[in-house]
Amino acid sequence: MEFREYVIPGLVLIEPRVFADERGFFLERYNRRIFQEHGIHIDFVQDNHSHSIGRVLRGLHFQIPPFAQDKLVWAIQGEVFDVAVDLRKGSPSYGKWAGVILSGENKRMLLIPKGFAHGFVALSPTVDFIYKTSNFYSAAHDRGLIWNDPDLAIAWPVSDPILSEKDRRLPALRSLSDSDLF
Repeated sequence: MEFREYVIPGLVLIEPRVFADERGFFLERYNRRIFQEHGIHIDFVQDNHSHSIGRVLRGLHFQIPPFAQDKLVWAIQGEVFDVAVDLRKGSPSYGKWAGVILSGENKRMLLIPKGFAHGFVALSPTVDFIYKTSNFYSAAHDRGLIWNDPDLAIAWPVSDPILSEKDRRLPALRSLSDSDLF
């Protein structure tokens, strides 16, 4: 596996080693020993799988302490534009975002540490998206940001996404209270 910091300190883009032949392919998605050798000491406790149709945008979501989550995300089928927004108070990159294409074809993964909001938009007709989390879901600690916040100015490749009712009502970054930040 190749690990490299991606755009904002704390984000790690991971490219697994793929063994392909006429039968298909094999790869390791997660190996605790290899992650630890790269300084990543996260105890993942939950795996999630979402299936989306094209233009569905999920996010931007995060959980506040004590249920903040590290996430390891990837698409197993289809293609997404994946986004992480830095919400760490005092960070030089506070309020900045990074985006990357994750797909079943490129097999890349993105490690998103606690202190970031996360979202993605489906670019293909369907997407199966998997992510590991380091903490359990807690509705009481669940927060989010509106996808089209002008202060964030995320360059989403879709201008008319399909949103859940919950995601339509999310606030802008400047509306968050200090207790919603890291």
